[in-house]
Amino acid sequence: MKHPSIALRSAWLASVLLAPLAGLAAAGDAPAAPCPATLQHTFDRLQDEKPQSLCQYNGKVLLVVNTASYCGFTGQYKGLEALHARYQERGLVVLGFPSNDFAQETGSNQDIAAFCENTFGVKFPMFTKGSVTGAQANPLFRQLAQQTGQSPQWNFHKYLIGRDGRVLKSYSSLTAPDSRSLVQDIERLLQAPTAGGKP
Repeated sequence: MKHPSIALRSAWLASVLLAPLAGLAAAGDAPAAPCPATLQHTFDRLQDEKPQSLCQYNGKVLLVVNTASYCGFTGQYKGLEALHARYQERGLVVLGFPSNDFAQETGSNQDIAAFCENTFGVKFPMFTKGSVTGAQANPLFRQLAQQTGQSPQWNFHKYLIGRDGRVLKSYSSLTAPDSRSLVQDIERLLQAPTAGGKP
């Protein structure tokens, strides 16, 4: 059995040696920013229909787009994928929401997924087909319409959301993914610091 003074000395020595390590751990475990209300939604992924929380994109710059396979603007898929690939490492994520609200997305989720991948090589996240306008709009698009005062009037309407979950602006279908105004807005939002203080 250890003498009480030896036991106390051992406990004191352990606390002295371990205290700096505990401080380092605490410094490295900065609390993550809470998920903003804009992202507190769950949608099924297009490819396998597995539920995905949008909170996984917390701290990212998001470009939310309602899409369709048989539209005069369908070629924008190529530009959206290029935009996603160009800025992905800096924190941009394009989110695609197929919709038949304008009668130009009649296929199944599997048909849409195959079309996007095979025709345009789409790799950005896409979700299952649903409504984006009116009373039947999904909760994200209802929220975006309320915040901007603009709901999609056609396919490939776009909403740009900052790292803090605030909607910066909406863009009509006529705004191409490589539009100077859109790209400048994206680059400006990418410069904003994340919760950890880094762009």
